[in-house]
Amino acid sequence: MVPKLLRRGISALAVLSMFAAPSAAAGGQFTTFRVADATNTFATAINAGGSVTGYFVDGCGPSHGFVRDAGGKKVTFDPEGSTGTWAWAINRDGVVAGYYDDDGVHGFVRDARGRITTFDPKGSAVTEPYCVNDSGGVAGFYHDRRNVPHGFVRAADGTIATFDPARSTGTEVYGLNAGGEVTGYYADANGVDHGFTRTADGTVTTFDVTGATETWPYAINANGTIAGYYSDGSMTHGFLRSSDGTVTTFDPEGSTETEVFGINKAAAVTGFWYDGTNTHGFVRSIDGTIRSFDAPKSADTQPYSINDRGAVAGWYGAGFKSFIRTP
Repeated sequence: MVPKLLRRGISALAVLSMFAAPSAAAGGQFTTFRVADATNTFATAINAGGSVTGYFVDGCGPSHGFVRDAGGKKVTFDPEGSTGTWAWAINRDGVVAGYYDDDGVHGFVRDARGRITTFDPKGSAVTEPYCVNDSGGVAGFYHDRRNVPHGFVRAADGTIATFDPARSTGTEVYGLNAGGEVTGYYADANGVDHGFTRTADGTVTTFDVTGATETWPYAINANGTIAGYYSDGSMTHGFLRSSDGTVTTFDPEGSTETEVFGINKAAAVTGFWYDGTNTHGFVRSIDGTIRSFDAPKSADTQPYSINDRGAVAGWYGAGFKSFIRTP
């Protein structure tokens, strides 16, 4: 399966090898790696300590999960019975969340010792967790038997709350912060996507960027600042929405399409932009400074996550290797 957030058509793809020595480029240090024998490796999240999680494909086989610690040690995993594993989030303690396929798609949480717990909200036909906070809470969305997506938040004790914004015909959750606040987007009766935030007490606030035809939030930090991107009907642009509702929009210079996926506690964000031919990574600091970058020898760089130290993780190239960029 290919997650919806990978809008540029990346195929969903564990002891890792091919660890390259760091190289200096574009004002940062790059470390590149690929899982041993993998044809494609996707780093999807990096935690405060520098551990990275993600997934990979080995040849024409199924995808598998991996964790790479800050020292470069790598471990691979699959829930029992999995025919495809996608890891999407990692918290400060090394707890990983994602989903797997066994002729049905289910959520999982893997603790730092490697113990895996699987779960599904009641009535789920497909469960897709995309985020985990430092308390062990997990959020994402599930599809019911009619293939309609709904949001969920799973507490560390396993209790699951499901929800939809009013008048939603489909809800997708991609961001969760330390306070249990989530963000994502929902479709209205016309199939148009709008942003929302839901606090831990269940209060839902919906929003759109001014001038947007559709709004797609993807990440939220501890202060409630939301990052994502929106369409104005002709191209996409990045945005930040503070907890008081103030929205700032932006694009790297030369961008014809900007997509934002990660935010840290300092409200630095990362994502990628398109120049009409290739994609390039960027980091935008809270003061508005945008630094674009490319992984070594890459014409296609796609960051996905940024930690509180400003380290960015993602993937690049036609063969999809992973990278970590440190400031």
